[in-house]
Amino acid sequence: MGNDMSEQTPSRVEGIRSLIRTIRVQKVILDTDLARIYGVPTKALNRAVKRNLERFPDDFIFQLTLEELVNLKYQIGTSSSHGGKRKLPYAFTENGAIMAANVLNSPEAVRMSVFVVRAFVQMRDLLGGTKELARQLADLEKKLTARLDVHESVIVNVLRRVMEILDPPPLPPEPPRRRIGFHVEPKDESGSKAKKKA
Repeated sequence: MGNDMSEQTPSRVEGIRSLIRTIRVQKVILDTDLARIYGVPTKALNRAVKRNLERFPDDFIFQLTLEELVNLKYQIGTSSSHGGKRKLPYAFTENGAIMAANVLNSPEAVRMSVFVVRAFVQMRDLLGGTKELARQLADLEKKLTARLDVHESVIVNVLRRVMEILDPPPLPPEPPRRRIGFHVEPKDESGSKAKKKA
């Protein structure tokens, strides 16, 4: 059994990894996908979660908004299996997916939870690599900038845009707002107050 599991690990993990999405700046897997992996109907998965809500804090599971679901469908270019659902789907973080396997307590869910963990770990490793990639792109940009010609300047611009996507610059602070109306100025040396319109 151990050999069988290790032989199937890469393809299963890859398949599960393709189901992990980024929603609310978190890596999550949707209830229908998780239920399919664990070999149970989606309703059974969600019922098990509702019976054990104390085990599922907000950082384990959340329900998508209609806008998030529409955006997700747009990103993956499909009407998705959620089209006929009356309720919005739930999204499970890595911890939520593992807890779901525990509350389902089926041998298949427990067995498949190993693959789910490995898929989430791989996603984290890939994201950790983007910072290193951004550093390498910055080095490449410096080399190209040193010997600019018409074609290379186009490449540098493309590299800059890729770097901004991988490592966006911080947003500038908002400028102070002007006060509207009449304001009482502090007393001057003669002791009188002056009203001034902003």
